[in-house]
Amino acid sequence: MAIRRRIPAETQGVSETRGAAAGLPTQAAKLWLRRYGSHVALILLLLFNFAVTPHFVSWQTLNVNLTQVATIVIVAVGMTLVIATGGIDLSVGSLMAISGALAPLIFLSEFGVAYPALGVALAFVVPVLVAGMFGLFNGWFITRFRVQPIVGTLVLLIAGRGIGQVLTNGNLQVFKNPAFQFIGLGRPLGIPTQVLVMLLLVAVAAWALRRSLFGRQVLAVGGNRLRPAWRAFRSTR
Repeated sequence: MAIRRRIPAETQGVSETRGAAAGLPTQAAKLWLRRYGSHVALILLLLFNFAVTPHFVSWQTLNVNLTQVATIVIVAVGMTLVIATGGIDLSVGSLMAISGALAPLIFLSEFGVAYPALGVALAFVVPVLVAGMFGLFNGWFITRFRVQPIVGTLVLLIAGRGIGQVLTNGNLQVFKNPAFQFIGLGRPLGIPTQVLVMLLLVAVAAWALRRSLFGRQVLAVGGNRLRPAWRAFRSTR
């Protein structure tokens, strides 16, 4: 016959407190890794390349890496704002293709040849506006028909490739325009122009998310889509 021993409530409470205290370091470590895990992985990757990759620590390697990732980071800045709202945009690559195909068509046209300075200026501005209009269409389509962002932007992902092919007739755009090529080949103070544009956009986006009302609204929508609506409803009462 088994004999059950009753544990006093005080002893049981102490044991539970000790167990909770023992679990606190583990929970703190998990929270720390969840927050800074990507930073740790980046540091480990850099240390590995420092030890294994020849000539990794050189100005030329840094220059090549920054030049190659500049366009990706510029697109990632906008994608960060989209993801912060709890959405996703699959069409960014297609919009890059449309913008890249549209710009040479502007300054290589008869108008662009007749007015070179204005043609180059429009080649910078018009593709950005066109990509913005496509992004506005994505937002309208998703909110109007209440479809998932990954599904709504998939439409423009597929259609955008076709639009880029139609604009260029499937041919590679070959041109020589130093004024336009400066954004990709220029090096003021020895720093690639696209890297300077990347750093400027990253700084502006970081400031907007942390310091502006727009950034707080973006993060509020991403944290809870209903909370901003409820706050607006309560403020009108």
